[in-house]
This record gives sequence, structure tokens and C-alpha cells, in this order.
Amino acid sequence: MTPDILEALRRECLPALETALHETLEYPPERIDAAAQMLHYHMGWEVHERPTGAPGKRTRPLLTLLCAHVAGGEWRAALPLAVAVELVHNFSLIHDDIQDESELRRGRPTLWALWGMAQAINAGDALFAHAHLAVQKAAALAPQARLEALSVLDKACLALTTGQHSDLAFESAERVDEEAYMEMVSGKTAALISAAAELGALAGGASVARRENFGAFGQALGLAYQVRDDILGIWGESSRTGKPAGADIRARKKTLPVVFGLQNSLELRTLYRSPAECAVDVPTAVRLLDECGARAAAESVEREQVELAFSELAAAGPAGEAGEALHALARQLLGRSI
Repeated sequence: MTPDILEALRRECLPALETALHETLEYPPERIDAAAQMLHYHMGWEVHERPTGAPGKRTRPLLTLLCAHVAGGEWRAALPLAVAVELVHNFSLIHDDIQDESELRRGRPTLWALWGMAQAINAGDALFAHAHLAVQKAAALAPQARLEALSVLDKACLALTTGQHSDLAFESAERVDEEAYMEMVSGKTAALISAAAELGALAGGASVARRENFGAFGQALGLAYQVRDDILGIWGESSRTGKPAGADIRARKKTLPVVFGLQNSLELRTLYRSPAECAVDVPTAVRLLDECGARAAAESVEREQVELAFSELAAAGPAGEAGEALHALARQLLGRSI
């Protein structure tokens, strides 16, 4: 497998995707529209007197387009569904920033930091509505296929919000076990990646059975991606993760390594029970995680999900250059070069 094939398809697909996103959100606007400017700003596009930002990697919609191609269809027919996936993703990011009180995203102030929480919630809701309209306007798909696509998207949205609920609840929970963690991540992170893959397969005309394979591939891929992110959040380099070393520990997030650590280290449990106003000693926490094998346990879960993802992808039967590109995209998402 070579990343060159992926890069060639990325250069072909992403400009068309960006154009479709512009059309959906009416960018650039014909007149000054304060509500629309918030959406355009969040998407990383140029807005009057606001700094332009990176638009994001567009990984999820690219997954939709590649899966459509691999399933035997024309990737352009999947553009409206890819747009919907990207807009739902960004709707969730806006709400996440509010709930986490994050003031920066991709190096720029977040929407709520600039316009306030109430207006940011409104902007997130607008992206959610635009996502649904994009599916309804997928003229290349039969009416029944559009209904099925809306069902896949809405189920993913429900799973996403349920997972976010659990993630927020975990902040005040003294103990979280692996099963609860995996269920949370299955909704919060994996559900939309699964939907992105299944929607592509649907647009590509895949059978119901193959669509299920594509969806299961995306689900396992999303789980593996989140576990890898959890590991990097503790042991990764700041230059790679984009956030300060030990940020997850300082925030007392119950990521998978911490879940394992809290189950197996009394000292770590004592450390996490300290008053909220007391800063967690990050080096001590990392040492305790290492001593109880938390990193190795998390990496074992990641490997299991990676193997499952590629097993499901093989069952879906991808072949040719598009199949190689899809493999390469999955490995890029996981930070793997092999």
C-alpha cells in the first residue's frame, strides 16, 4: 500500500468537497450575515476582521467519498453525504468546546469565546440543520436511499450525544470500568466514523451486508483512533498532539489508560481523589500508570480494534487503487505507517 495513491485521490476529492461545503453554507456571502459569519469562521474560512484558520483535515468526509468509490460507485454522488458528515462533526465540536470551556481550537479562539455561549449553541444547531438539508438534496441518490442515509446519520447523532453525556458524567464519577469507557467512546467518537463509512457504501450502491461491513470497519477504526489519542494524550509529544503534555491528567480525564490505572493502583486512586483545587502531580501519575501496566493494557485494546477494523474492511471486499487508498487513510488516522 502506498500513501501516494491516497494523496492523489485526496487532491482530487478535497477541492470538490470544499466547494460543496461552500455551496451548502453559502460562502462567500452576498451580504454581511452575522449568523452565517459564525459558521464560516468555525469552518476555517476567511471572515471579515477575523483570523483565517486551518479548515481541519476533513478526514471523516474523505472516508465517505473513498468508501463510495471502493463500494463500486462514483465518489461525486456521495458528496452531499460527505458534507453532512463534516457538518455534524463540526456541530459536535462547537458544543464540545462550550461544554469543556475550551477557548482555543486549531490555534484560534472558539466560537463561544468570541460570540458567547448562547450564540455558539445557535451556530452549532444551524450546522446540524444544514447537515440534514444536505442529505435531502442528494439528487444523485434515489429517494429511498436518501431516507436510509438520514436514518444512518440520525442514529449516529443520537449515539454521539449519548456518548458525550457519559463523557461528561465520567468527570464526577469516582470509578469507571473498561466496559463503560468503551461504550462511551463507541458513541462519542466511533459512531460518526462508522456512519461516514456506511454512508459512503450506501452512496456507492453496496448491498446491505457490505454496508454493515463498512460500518463495522468505521466503528472499530473509531475506537482504535480514540484509544490511540488517549495514549498520546499522556505519553505523546506536544508537537504531535497539539496540546500540552499531561493535559488529560491535569484535567483528570478518565481516558482508557487512566481507567486501567484507577482499577489497579491505589496510589493513583488517592491522587485522583485529591481536592479539585489541588493540581495533579503529572510525573507521579505517569509513573504510577507505567508501573501498573496501564499503557500496555491500552495498547492491547488498540491492537484488537485495529485488527477488527481491517478484518471488516477485508470482508467488505475493497480492491484496486481506491481500496489501497482507503487502507492508507485508515493507517494515517491511526498514526501508523505500516
